[in-house]
Amino acid sequence: MPIEREPVGPGQESVWDYPRPAVAELSSRHVRIVHRGVVVAETRRAVRTLETSHPPSWYVPRADVADGVLRETARRSVCEWKGVARYFDVVVGDAALADVGWSYARPSDEFEALAGHVAFYAGPFDECTVDGVRVVPQAGGFYGGWITPELVGPFKGGPGTMGW
Repeated sequence: MPIEREPVGPGQESVWDYPRPAVAELSSRHVRIVHRGVVVAETRRAVRTLETSHPPSWYVPRADVADGVLRETARRSVCEWKGVARYFDVVVGDAALADVGWSYARPSDEFEALAGHVAFYAGPFDECTVDGVRVVPQAGGFYGGWITPELVGPFKGGPGTMGW
């Protein structure tokens, strides 16, 4: 079944124009994550990864993540381009959000910009924003993309998209 790209309007970008294999790109956009009234992460020094059919995942410098909120877990996964990811719970007060952050301690050479950064799934948090606009989490339970209004799809992650 052919994929029908959504039309791209002024100021928008299509995830179908993103490269494959993926790339990492520095960004000065304002990325903010809040949960239970606590700012979990806030930066203008994020790195976003771009891959065909995916909304970007946003990686925040570890220094811009609140002290004491990350707790490493035993979970690991492998990305064919980035390397081995390790996962983190985010703990805010008495709430622990399981495996909602991930990082690459030793990313591949092409993704060296991700070293010292942590990405987060948007869905479990009370609020994730880019430039003050609330993001929509990428569908599905594996990918961690953040959908912002300037992005058009369709986006990988929902039912029937695994073969894209």
